[in-house]
Amino acid sequence: MIKKVQVLVRSLFASLALFLVTMLASTAHAKLHTEKVSYRDGATTLEGYLAYDDAGSAKKPGILVVHDWMGVSAETKRRADMLAALGYVAFAADIYGKGVRPVDAKAAAAESGKWKGQRQKLRTRARAGLQYLSAHKRVDAAQIVALGYCFGGTVALEVARSGATLAGVVIFHGGLDTPTPADARAIKGKVLALQGGDDPFVPAEQVAAFESEMRNAGVDWQVVLYGGAVHSFTISNAGNDPKKGTAYNESADKRSWAAMKGFLAELFPPN
Repeated sequence: MIKKVQVLVRSLFASLALFLVTMLASTAHAKLHTEKVSYRDGATTLEGYLAYDDAGSAKKPGILVVHDWMGVSAETKRRADMLAALGYVAFAADIYGKGVRPVDAKAAAAESGKWKGQRQKLRTRARAGLQYLSAHKRVDAAQIVALGYCFGGTVALEVARSGATLAGVVIFHGGLDTPTPADARAIKGKVLALQGGDDPFVPAEQVAAFESEMRNAGVDWQVVLYGGAVHSFTISNAGNDPKKGTAYNESADKRSWAAMKGFLAELFPPN
């Protein structure tokens, strides 16, 4: 009897050891791949950032990540890495152009304002990034979402208004206004807007106009407002004084990320 128990114990330990080795091997193989990507919009050279988990060969949903008004920064890359860790292929598109990286808020306001003032050119520039992502060998071109922060949220929404083939759009504290509300009829995917409830730069009137725009166009849309949150609530270096109109809000940051994950899971259910 004792010998039988000893054999059984050895067998269990052997099975456990094999399981652990298999898991460790799988974990070791699944590494985050990141790289700078040079691509073009006409004659303009752009420099984006690509991130994905290199485990397996199956194609995955792609996320077009559009930067805030500071350009493709460390913060933009961090978010792309976080999306890649969730199992998506994330590509941070470059709207400004290679080497154009504002050094302060004044320069960022000038650069982003220039692009907001020419919506058609903005759409073309953003769609250059979308084209790169859609054509990537690891991406399922039928499963793509455009996602952006602040200025990038505005850009992601403009990509959708341009009629691009998207499964969805996610906007983090982005501008929701448009000079051509009727363009919303071209939106093909679902829309999720995650906004600061006390954002002075995207006031209630703008949110209401956006809701009417989406409703009139028959879009599947959601707006989530976070109480006490102002503009840039997901940006860690935005400060901590809401009275200035921009400030980091940890609670809103975590809640909006969770809302985004739920939205993506709805669009791309796990197999």
